[in-house]
Amino acid sequence: MRSIKICIADDHKLFRKLTIAYLESMDRIDSYIIEAENGKVLLSKLRSNLVDVVLLDINMPVMGGEEAAKVLLKRYPELKIIMLTINDSPGKILELMNLGVHAYLLKDCEPQEVLNAIEAVVDRDFYRNSIVENALSHAKSKKKSGRERLEEELTKREQEILLHICEELTTKEIGVRLSISEKTVENHRMNMMQKLNARNTVGLVKYAYENGLITSN
Repeated sequence: MRSIKICIADDHKLFRKLTIAYLESMDRIDSYIIEAENGKVLLSKLRSNLVDVVLLDINMPVMGGEEAAKVLLKRYPELKIIMLTINDSPGKILELMNLGVHAYLLKDCEPQEVLNAIEAVVDRDFYRNSIVENALSHAKSKKKSGRERLEEELTKREQEILLHICEELTTKEIGVRLSISEKTVENHRMNMMQKLNARNTVGLVKYAYENGLITSN
């Protein structure tokens, strides 16, 4: 069993309590959970209770999720953010991806998906589900083929690593697949982020879809 520190920020108390009860009942993770009713309270609590993952409602009074996410990503670059929303519009999802948010869940998703997303962002920096794939497909359809751009900007090895990142392999798994060290994989990841001006792995995945390295199912 792994230990993951989580904060859930949502203005609906019942939703917070039910989500906490579900996560605490799971034997896959040993969760330490704090809660907040808006972004302002969240930021205050994290000053003394730093966590690994934040489940963040996009629409809250006082300070909403999007505004809070901007502060969190700047203040805590290692923190993973899962945005909770009722809005699955591709435009909004892409806007949040550009911001650097790691995962997106509809508030009517199955409880199991919440746990899957938490484990995915901790292990692989992002969580790919149907609303993310739909948004990425939408972004690609609005752009001309970017294959030539990809060939110019990334080396063959970087393209290989990016492809495996999009396949949701961990750094260790990529290293084994390509017979290179985990440190080498991470060096390539950081080089790609610098080249492409990507905030994190989410930005790399978005680039891969938009430029034809991988397509959504």
